[in-house]
Amino acid sequence: MNQHAKIDIRHSTCPHDCPSACALDVEVIDNASIGRVRGSKQQSYTAGVICAKVARYAERIHHPDRLTYPMFRVGPKGSGKFARISWDDALDEIAGRFNAAEREFGAESVWPYYYAGTMGLVMRDGINRLAHVKKYSRFYSTICSTIARVGFAAGTGKVAGVDPREMGVSDLVVIWGTNPVNTQVNVMTHAMRARKERGARIAAIDVYNNDTVKQADIKIILRPGTDGAFACGVMHVLFREGFADRDYLARYTDCPAELEAHLATRTPEWASAITGVPVAEIEAFARAVGGTKRAFFRLGYGFTRSRNGAAQMHAALCIPAVTGAWQYEGGGAFFNNYAIWKFDESLIEGHDAIDRTTRQLDQSKIGRILTGDAAALKNGPPVKAMLIQNTNPMAVAPEQALVRQGFARQDLFMAVHEQFMTETAQMADVVLPATMFMEHNDLYYGGGHQHISVGAKLIEPPGECRSNHEVLRGLARRLKAAHPAFEMSPRELIDATLRKSGHGGITELEADLWRDLQPDFRTSHYLDGFAHADGKFHFKADWTHVPLGNAGLMGAWDQMPSLPDHWRAIEEADEAHPFRLATSPSRSFLNTSFNETPSSQAREGAPSVMMHPEDAASLDIADGDAVTLGNMRGETTLTAKLFDGVRRGVLIAESVHPNKAHIGGRGINMLTGAEAVAPFGGAAFHDNKVWAKKAASAAIPIP
Repeated sequence: MNQHAKIDIRHSTCPHDCPSACALDVEVIDNASIGRVRGSKQQSYTAGVICAKVARYAERIHHPDRLTYPMFRVGPKGSGKFARISWDDALDEIAGRFNAAEREFGAESVWPYYYAGTMGLVMRDGINRLAHVKKYSRFYSTICSTIARVGFAAGTGKVAGVDPREMGVSDLVVIWGTNPVNTQVNVMTHAMRARKERGARIAAIDVYNNDTVKQADIKIILRPGTDGAFACGVMHVLFREGFADRDYLARYTDCPAELEAHLATRTPEWASAITGVPVAEIEAFARAVGGTKRAFFRLGYGFTRSRNGAAQMHAALCIPAVTGAWQYEGGGAFFNNYAIWKFDESLIEGHDAIDRTTRQLDQSKIGRILTGDAAALKNGPPVKAMLIQNTNPMAVAPEQALVRQGFARQDLFMAVHEQFMTETAQMADVVLPATMFMEHNDLYYGGGHQHISVGAKLIEPPGECRSNHEVLRGLARRLKAAHPAFEMSPRELIDATLRKSGHGGITELEADLWRDLQPDFRTSHYLDGFAHADGKFHFKADWTHVPLGNAGLMGAWDQMPSLPDHWRAIEEADEAHPFRLATSPSRSFLNTSFNETPSSQAREGAPSVMMHPEDAASLDIADGDAVTLGNMRGETTLTAKLFDGVRRGVLIAESVHPNKAHIGGRGINMLTGAEAVAPFGGAAFHDNKVWAKKAASAAIPIP
């Protein structure tokens, strides 16, 4: 008689670099493997809906190409030639090379490097503890959210806003600077609920007619980097036509009369000339917002990909303050709930061991750092040894020509802890196999909502995979890096962190499954005052004193406009580079996560660039032709996709495909820059000027 498999439904939280941090119901089969993954209906933000790529997670966690044992490089760098070694030998080698670098060049020559391949606090941030205890170079995180956070906090005084579930009771949901159909499906869940139950309208503002814009009732397509001008044109109409809530402005904002006077010349005609949006569309959007008290502004991470992104985020955020939408349920604004968690990560990160005189290296400048740029190195020693966890800089970092050059250095020792043989792992000297989130315990928060949770270990990992925490413990013993957290298990660390943070212990949080920390209505809507010292929303941004942790002023911070405006800090097109390129997120990849799953590969196909048919015709480019894009940083070749949903002069390349998937093996980040974005740093991935030309078949090298 056939025995049926035993299937249990267990709970977890999606750990990937996405604001949704979805609550998951996972089929666990015979305590050994997973089956279907569904969104949990027990958590009110996820509300039973998750993205298709995570629903197919069994395809990833049980993938035959997963790394399952440690390896040591035996061929030239990048050759992919490795030999199996033991964990003891691997960790001994890493520790020995770190110690050798420290003896010859000082502790700062070692740089632990990581990011958000997992958003779990223990497995993501524990690497900082090793850096702090050993006085290695510290890590300044700039590749994702810094720019937008600064812009939001400049207005409200902190990064927190209206309960995002209130989208479901809004009468107008404005989705601006994000494509949630691709990147955070739960935004659409709540917006669509408002449309179905209340007849609410959805407005989408973006730089191309993406899958979110296609579902919107009001569609605004801007030129890249012109959101501030659009916001100013809208606010001009709001004041001109009596939609400004003057009682609210007098009570809750810093300088409404000064703002109104400033906007007098920022007419819809002025905004139209900059943005490309017709005057009638600007005025119609303003009237829709002004005539709808319950207008919810869902502002996204697109703002954080532009050189003027902080100013643009701030300008967009000013609109609901002008109308007073914050007063109403379903009105106001939301970007991220960063300020509500109040997690004390002192044990996880080893805050007691931080030496502030140790240099802090900019994540986005890894290419410059590894090629010896003195300014990027803070005039300190070269980086000679690295441990990389949770990120794939050989594909995702800007200035890829420099990144490749740096990773190819023969004098650079590189240990990479990974789940698959990524392009970064291929350049390593030692490769270590990593667990996935269902194979270890961790602590999570939802940046796009209000819940915290414990993600429990559900199954054993394959082969010899070890978690980030286990690797750090093993290295700490060999490096004589003493700290209490290195002696704790992940569950002990989670419990201690929760207790230090005032959230009780791990057992209580597990009993809650997903704990809702949303502040009360008055707090979330700032009805008792905004978070600045004067209690006001700030139309006039003080960019030098934004209440957000940072590594000091960077970029052209002294040229930033204090009042909302169009700041011409973007990489403008010119005669030699007539196109503006945005590298927008795709639906089936997440940065380079899911690059390896067949279903995601099939849906995304080959790397392509969207181009307006008239632009293509002017270059004798047909749909499906190979086209080379280039600028002062490098070149890449991919397939043309003719699409009239982009503006003339704008190119869109969705996703970070593997470099090897591009014709010639050079990925899209050959074109992106690492210049520090004002005021506190960041990387402007959607802000590039490029030229384009048809690629002659004879000139297409295949790696």
